[in-house]
Amino acid sequence: MRSQVQFIVGKGGVGKTTVAAATAVALARRGIRVLAVSLDQAHSLADVFGVGRRPGDADSVTSVADRIDVLELDTLALLERRLAVLAALVPGDHDHEHEHGAPLSLPDPQELTGLPGAQELLALAEVTRLADSGDWDVVLVDCPATADALRLLQVPETVADYVERIWPLHSRALVGPSAPQWQLIAALLVDRLVASTVPIRELLADGARTGVRLVAGAGTVPLAEARRTVTALALLGLRLDDVVVNGLAPQDDQAPEAVADAAVPRGSRGRRAAQDVMVGELRASLAAVTVRTADECASEPVGLEPLATLADALFPAVTAPRPGDTPAAGRENTVVLESGSGVESVYALRLPLPLADPSTVTLGRVEDDLVVGAAGLRRRVRLASVLRRCVTVGADFEGDDLVVRFQPDPQVWPQ
Repeated sequence: MRSQVQFIVGKGGVGKTTVAAATAVALARRGIRVLAVSLDQAHSLADVFGVGRRPGDADSVTSVADRIDVLELDTLALLERRLAVLAALVPGDHDHEHEHGAPLSLPDPQELTGLPGAQELLALAEVTRLADSGDWDVVLVDCPATADALRLLQVPETVADYVERIWPLHSRALVGPSAPQWQLIAALLVDRLVASTVPIRELLADGARTGVRLVAGAGTVPLAEARRTVTALALLGLRLDDVVVNGLAPQDDQAPEAVADAAVPRGSRGRRAAQDVMVGELRASLAAVTVRTADECASEPVGLEPLATLADALFPAVTAPRPGDTPAAGRENTVVLESGSGVESVYALRLPLPLADPSTVTLGRVEDDLVVGAAGLRRRVRLASVLRRCVTVGADFEGDDLVVRFQPDPQVWPQ
């Protein structure tokens, strides 16, 4: 049986890795086998569990507790291994002595580290492979900081889209047996690249299997970024499981026992009151999403016992929801006929964009796609067949939905 997958995302420094580790502990205490994978190149997941790094641990699955395994993925090493496999398919220069055209050669792995999407695509491919192995019940993915995480989650769709536009399948199919060998190999490699994105895209699009836990800091700026991230995740079509607001100032009667009341930072009571107001506003605006909170700790939660304490705070009664236990908070895009018939019809495309700032939303039309921009992201949304023969006549917000309206184009609409 394939694993449930949950991506843990959040701004750097808000305790994202710690929350990922506490989630793993909470799940393991329910008897669930967990693999926690770090995709942040500044790996600290093993450190949070208090096991550090041992010789031979790099890029390998390590058991840190009963039913908890950890993998700190080295994407550069993974890239080197994959290029070694591909290099075996590429003929040497002597094989091109009688061929016209430039031979195909592969760059060194170090040259590809700056290529946008190369390491991210390989990382997601490895996560997908591990999740499909059936060795764990849940795979938790500790992502890099928010901007990089959103780019990571968008890479498979972006790569497949651009490759198909630059060298579409029907053009690659025209590369016949009589073509130079380097062209045949290039077409094969491109086909493999596009094919490699398919299982990743299926995993990310499967709302019954894959979700996101968003971690935010307890402050005005971190919570503002969290709101934008909620919008971005909806634009990407990802299920938001819950939001964790981490590091709230201790309440008067809940200050850490190790800290005397007089040692609580001056103004912390007023700061907590302000934080409670902000969290309340976030809960009100995300009515369908659980918002969890955790107070700042007297000491950094490192090791299984402190992580268990944090898990109890986040998931009361040690009932950490397993990804997929609750209905998806997001909704899919929908198309409805609002009025009229024939060329007088008005169709509405509803795109869920919770917490979006209308002033930052952009729309464009490219062939059969609607290009939607929001929260610093831009995504091409493939239009339903009925809308491809229509022109856009307007757009506005209705609640959390961006509603784009279309009318048939008389020049192409069947009479």
